[in-house]
Amino acid sequence: MAATCSWKTCEETEQNTFIVKFSNGNVKNAEELDFTVFKHSNASNPRKKNRRIVVADSDRLPYVGSNFGSGSLQSNNMCKYFVGVLDKQTMQMKVHSAQLFNMLPVIPGEATEAESENQPSTFRDKVDALIEAFGTNKQKRALSSRRLNAVGNETLHQAVAQAASNIIDQKGVEALRNEVIETEAQSDAALFLPPCNANADKLEDVYPFDQLLTPNEFESLKEVGAKYATLSSEDLQKMRDNHCPQTVLKHLETLSKDEADRDRQCRCAWYLSFVIRASLQKRISFKFGSDDGCPRIIINKVLKNFTVESFHNGSLRNTVSMSMRMKMASYCLALLLHMGGQTANLTLLHRDMSISENKMLEVAKAMGLTLSRQNALGKEGGLIEDEHRMVSLVLPLVHYDRRTERKKRKRMN
Repeated sequence: MAATCSWKTCEETEQNTFIVKFSNGNVKNAEELDFTVFKHSNASNPRKKNRRIVVADSDRLPYVGSNFGSGSLQSNNMCKYFVGVLDKQTMQMKVHSAQLFNMLPVIPGEATEAESENQPSTFRDKVDALIEAFGTNKQKRALSSRRLNAVGNETLHQAVAQAASNIIDQKGVEALRNEVIETEAQSDAALFLPPCNANADKLEDVYPFDQLLTPNEFESLKEVGAKYATLSSEDLQKMRDNHCPQTVLKHLETLSKDEADRDRQCRCAWYLSFVIRASLQKRISFKFGSDDGCPRIIINKVLKNFTVESFHNGSLRNTVSMSMRMKMASYCLALLLHMGGQTANLTLLHRDMSISENKMLEVAKAMGLTLSRQNALGKEGGLIEDEHRMVSLVLPLVHYDRRTERKKRKRMN
């Protein structure tokens, strides 16, 4: 009867097993090849510490393979490979983690594709490469201008001139100017505004709710939203004392009696409160909001859409920049429109998010909302002196002219 063997896992170390595959044939005498493994010198960088290069030297040609770059096998990212080594004495098999390498021949005297693209051929190219890497902004602008001037030739100029002439004859100069202004405004606004359908027939379809909260994200807020649905007046007072956003409190104080609408408003209010709290942070960690029972899908959504990744001391940081705060403000404003019947209080939102009123007005104007003023109500229902800015969604969207004139400089006495 044949002897049985057992599996035994091997602890993963830096000396992983490498499986090589030669692209131009099979190796008959593998013992004649001299294999060398190189690893990346920057071990603190999480994106580079696992990079490896395998070199196989033979009498005829050297072969090189790597687990990164265009020549690497994509199967390493989608699959995980293991190699079992059987000890015939103990009949135990140790399992090692393995990686696949595609070995490509390197012909002496011929540069690879990456080397030919990155290696300058003349002294002028070498100087330009140094300017690109270490030059000042002035030197980089001069280099860019010189390259743009050197690109054109007579054939290219003639083709461009002919195409421009045809477009001008068809549309006219004034129409082209208007298109350029609209394109610039749309490109600037697209950086921080939610998806917009300006040609929608219904108000709720202009800024679709599914683009603000997907069905899976909305479903994940069921448990945390249920906590808001059962709040008493004492609980609201505690939240007010703990500096809960006034925008959220206003909606919690006027919840609908209908069960479906009440559940929807509570889920949106909880998500709105979470985004406002996230906008006040300088950096957001993966544990942010976990103490309050925030679903992981919501934390990942905020980290992906409203933070900027930066590398610091071998780790990645998720930073909330000023542009990301403006993006949060636009998405919160679009969500408030769905919560308040396409009407929102702009003053309370800019106070909760600690954003100036002028910047919040710029966001509302970029979204094409209609601006108005409303006197605030006191606790007893009377009017107070505090005047609030209100926004509402009206079709067609309002197009505000951008001010291009510069402010006059003050003269020094």
